[in-house]
Parts: sequence; structure tokens; C-alpha cells
Amino acid sequence: MKSVGRKDTAPEVAVRRYLHRHGLRYRLHVRDLPGTPDIVLPRYRTAIYVHGCFWHGHDCKHGSVQARTNREFWRSKIAANQERDDRKAKALTELGWTVQVIWECESGRVAALDALIKRILHSRPRPERT
Repeated sequence: MKSVGRKDTAPEVAVRRYLHRHGLRYRLHVRDLPGTPDIVLPRYRTAIYVHGCFWHGHDCKHGSVQARTNREFWRSKIAANQERDDRKAKALTELGWTVQVIWECESGRVAALDALIKRILHSRPRPERT
């Protein structure tokens, strides 16, 4: 578990490159916000989390893998991760931020990334410049 990175993972970098290529500018790992989101788009008041399927219990083939040893530990670990994710999202929403989640298995699919951009652009209007 120590070797699993928290920042600059391959799925996160793929999402960042896609956003940048489509003209969306962002900040990384903003500590001032609850939960330190992976990607923050201040102009759209949107926080993006790039979740690993196994670690956050996604319902895809990677997320539904069962550990072979110490199963109870892993069940409780993943459940705690999901509860923490919900708390972080709620705290950000209460501050007026929109929270988007992109899963590891979706990070390489153009259709999923296009849908993410569409959700970002339509979730909150861009502020007017004066």
C-alpha cells in the first residue's frame, strides 16, 4: 500500500491532460478546500476527484475485485473510504462547490471525459467578467 501514489497517478494525469487540451485551466490539490480535491476549476467552482476503482469500491470489474486475504479489513477499509468521500463531497457542496468524480476505469475513455467536461460546463455558469 505504501507504493500506491496519492498524487500524479496515471488516471489523474490523463484527466488533467484532457481538461487542459480542451481549454479548462485548473489548480491541483488545493489544501484550502475540504478533502484536498485532486483537480479544482476555480472559474467553475468545481472540484474533481479521480478515484481508484478498487480503493473506492466502484461497481466495475476492477472495483468489485475481492481481496484474497484479510477480507474483513479490506471491506471496512473501502467502506471507510466511501464514507470519507461522501463527507468531503458534502462539505464542498455546502461551501457552494460542485463535486465531480471520475473513476480510474473511465479516465482513458474519451466519451467519459467528454461527459465530464459537459457536466462541468453545464453545472454552473461561468462568472461574468467586468
